[in-house]
Amino acid sequence: MGRRERILHGLDLKRATGVEIGPLANPIVSKTDGNIRYIDYTDATALRTRYATDPNVDVTKIVDVDAVWGEKTMLEALGGQRVNYIIASHVIEHVPDLITWLRELHTALLPAGEVRLVVPDKRYTFDYLRAETRLSDVVSAYLAGARVPQPHEIIDFCVNKVDVDVVAAWQGKINPDDLQRSFTFEGALWLARDVMNNGTYHDVHCWVFTPHSLASLCFELAKVGLLDFACNSFFVTEPNQLEFFVTLRKSSEREAIVQSWREMVRKTAY
Repeated sequence: MGRRERILHGLDLKRATGVEIGPLANPIVSKTDGNIRYIDYTDATALRTRYATDPNVDVTKIVDVDAVWGEKTMLEALGGQRVNYIIASHVIEHVPDLITWLRELHTALLPAGEVRLVVPDKRYTFDYLRAETRLSDVVSAYLAGARVPQPHEIIDFCVNKVDVDVVAAWQGKINPDDLQRSFTFEGALWLARDVMNNGTYHDVHCWVFTPHSLASLCFELAKVGLLDFACNSFFVTEPNQLEFFVTLRKSSEREAIVQSWREMVRKTAY
């Protein structure tokens, strides 16, 4: 099963309505596949300007944005139209307030709607040296109503961001002492102070996951009533790859939600 098949397995694109968050120049679902709306933090013109000098983005392929999500809730951005599914590929790790973000997705879905997540596995990415996200980290951001990455997240990201070879990481050939840092400590402090003094948004990975750690976090959130999604399915990280896939299903059955994440915790234990 290929990457796209893992993301979309079980979805009837022709009959369902969906949203893809931040597709940029590589949407997973095209307009010819079905009724899909693209949502981002700004419009396509601004995105093309931002990425004009980025060698990794073909600006001619950046898709038109159907709805801008930021000042409005997702449901408001969609004009009140709920959907069957939401796709978020390499998005969840950037969200300053994870709990509120998931609640907005929940509100924008029809009953039994699903969120399809593609998540980087920290063991094979530039987050290699970082500690996995804890419940206290996520709840603190929620209580603070974080709208931008917080200073401690900026510092952790910058101080520990390193260049990692995916295959070498899989083969256990990484020597942490040899890894090249992407930022200086002084640079990390400057960015953190900018957040504190000016509330500036700096795009970093706020959260750090493996399949097991994400399952454990969701299990803890579900137990305390802060997560209204069950784990519907998942695909762990494949050899020599750096991402895994999780499907969340909207639910109001607390015990079923908790049990689904308990099962993913069990199956991803290693």
